[in-house]
Amino acid sequence: MYYNYRKQRIKSALIICFILVLAIFATHHIYYKFQKERNTDYSSESLDITFHEETGDKVTLSRVTPVTDSVGLASQSYTFTIKNNMTIPVNYTVKLADDLETVFEDNCGEYQMPKDIIRVAIKNNKKMEIYDLSELNDGILIQTKIKALAEEEYTIRVWTKQQTTLQAGSVRHYHGKIQILEDDREVAILNRN
Repeated sequence: MYYNYRKQRIKSALIICFILVLAIFATHHIYYKFQKERNTDYSSESLDITFHEETGDKVTLSRVTPVTDSVGLASQSYTFTIKNNMTIPVNYTVKLADDLETVFEDNCGEYQMPKDIIRVAIKNNKKMEIYDLSELNDGILIQTKIKALAEEEYTIRVWTKQQTTLQAGSVRHYHGKIQILEDDREVAILNRN
C-alpha cells in the first residue's frame, strides 16, 4: 500500500490556512461589532462626533488620588472623533464643562473637587496639551478648524494633580462633560436612531 505524503501535507496546509482565515475574519467581525455597540454618536448638519467609550461625553473623577503628570497621562482616556461632512472647513471648540445635570441628580454639589487640583490633557495626532482645569477660560481646551471632509481624533485624560491639600481617598469627586461647539452652538446632540 502506497501512502502519498505530499498530498497529505497539501491537504493539511489547506486546512490550516482555512482555519486561520476563518479565525482572522471572526476576530475582526467580533471586534468591530463590540466597538460599534460601545460608540456613542452625536451630530449636527456639518459635524459628526463619535465618543468611543460607554460613558459617551461624561467625564468622572471618582475620588482624590494625587498623581504625577506621567501617571495621569496613563489614566482612563475619553476618546472621540470629529468628522466634517461639509466641503468647506468648519470652526469648532472642544470644552470640558461641569456636568450640572449629574451633580443635581446625585445631589453632590458640596462634594465637587476644586478645579485648581484637576489636571486635564487633550491629545490629537498633532500635539498634546496639559492644563489645570482652573486656568482654562470657560473650560475651553481647543479652538480650531477642521478641513473639508476631514476627520480628527482626540483623547482627553483627567486626574488629580500631585500637589494638593486634599487627603488621598477623599470623598470629593468631579463630574464633567465634553462639549463640542460649532460656531458657539453645542453640536454634541445624541443620535437616538
